[in-house]
Parts: sequence; C-alpha cells; structure tokens
Amino acid sequence: MAAFRGPRVWLWRWRSNPLRRRSDVLEAWIMLAAWVFTVLGGAVAGLATVGAVENSLARERAESRTVTAQLIEDAPEASGPGGRVVWTRVRWTAPDGIVRSGQVRVSAGTSSDTPVLVWTDPDGRLVDRPTAVAVARLRAWLIGAFAGAGVAGIPFAAGRFLGGRLERRRMDRWDAEWARIGPLWGRMTS
Repeated sequence: MAAFRGPRVWLWRWRSNPLRRRSDVLEAWIMLAAWVFTVLGGAVAGLATVGAVENSLARERAESRTVTAQLIEDAPEASGPGGRVVWTRVRWTAPDGIVRSGQVRVSAGTSSDTPVLVWTDPDGRLVDRPTAVAVARLRAWLIGAFAGAGVAGIPFAAGRFLGGRLERRRMDRWDAEWARIGPLWGRMTS
C-alpha cells in the first residue's frame, strides 16, 4: 500500500517540523546519496570508458601498417547472389623477414600473383583495417554512454530499493499504530 501523496514540497525532510521523523531524514540522505552516486558515478565511468576506448583504437591505428601481399591461389568465382567478395590465401613478408601467409577477402575471380594491400600489426600478423577517427570517436562515445548508464543504474536501483523498504516499513508501523488506536475511536463515536 503506497502512502497518500499530497502537494509536493521541496526539501521538506530537511526543514524543521515537529511531524518530521528520523526515518524521513534517513530517507532524504539515502536518496541524496543515491542521486549523487548515480550522476557522478555514471559520468565518471562513461568518460573513463570513452578515454580508454579512444586510446585503444588510436593505438591500433598507430601500430597498423599496410603491406603488399601476393595472392597464392586464384580467387574462386562468386556463387549465389551478392557473392562479389570471397576469401583466398595471400603471402607477404613480415618486418622481421619471415614470409607469412593468411586469408583475406578479395574480389571474386582475381588471379594468383595479383598484389593486394593487407593490414598487419608490428609483428607482421594480419589484422583488420583500423577504425577511422570519426568512427572510433562515435564508437567510444556509444560504449561510454552504455558503460555510464550501466554504472549509474547500480546506485539508482539501490536507492530505489532502500527508499521502497523505508516506505514499506513506515506503512507497516502506521498499520500497527492504526490497529492499536483504531478500535478506541469506535468507542468514542458510538
């Protein structure tokens, strides 16, 4: 059972009032702490995540290098609708002089010994094309927003839970008091 809610009076739990209970003050401090941790925790976690993701993607861009590789085999012809790009094997020389091979996507029907550009890490292993700066920034902000919302949800949910428990406790005390006093009122009016 929810308590009757009258007109909203701001900061009434901190005002001097003979009807104010200790539980009202406790609830006010819990709600204030929950909101502060929700806003600050979410903002700090979100901004920290944005910075970490942007730094990680910038490091990937800085470490990736393009290398010219040769197709080892003919790329198969496309089969089915939309099959214009297929996987095939390529060979390239890593910075340490070791000849490496791997699979990349090329246009269907490309003949062997055709040069193709591939992206490698500092050790000469194949990597995906690095994320463009604008896409990296967008990705970082989206991940940061989700991380901030996730972190902010914890103190928000805890504050709502504790507030609900205090409300339930207040209603239980009110019901107990009414059960004790209510029958006495009946004797006065009859």
